[in-house]
Amino acid sequence: MEPKFQVQLKIQKPASEVFDAVVNPKKLSGYFVQSASGPLVEGTTVQWRFAEVPGDTDVIVRQVVRDERIVFEWPAEGGYNTRVEMLFEPLDAGNTMVRIRESGWRQDAQGFKSSYDNAGGWMHMMACLKAFLEYGINLRAGGAL
Repeated sequence: MEPKFQVQLKIQKPASEVFDAVVNPKKLSGYFVQSASGPLVEGTTVQWRFAEVPGDTDVIVRQVVRDERIVFEWPAEGGYNTRVEMLFEPLDAGNTMVRIRESGWRQDAQGFKSSYDNAGGWMHMMACLKAFLEYGINLRAGGAL
């Protein structure tokens, strides 16, 4: 069995606003990362810094389709990259279904553990995104060790 997953959550905002909250480093640092070196632009590598993880994480941006899709690769434990795909599906003018898929882990104990950890992490990210966009709050504030 290949370690991969998909999580999803409805955000009560238009797709363009939800998409911008992910690609825009100022907004992304308001609910998810501690800092981002730049916007998610196809063909670039940006660095994300998380409060609970030392150092920067390289995010290699493979594809960006405005208001629809973001694809990037980033490091997995063990010296290889996994692939993350974010989809933004408008349900109507004011609601968006966000789906995040991640795949590419090795089929070993560490790969399965990492995939489970990241599935929970992405679901947490989407809950924080929802709180940020719908209610203007940062659920991660004060949560770092």
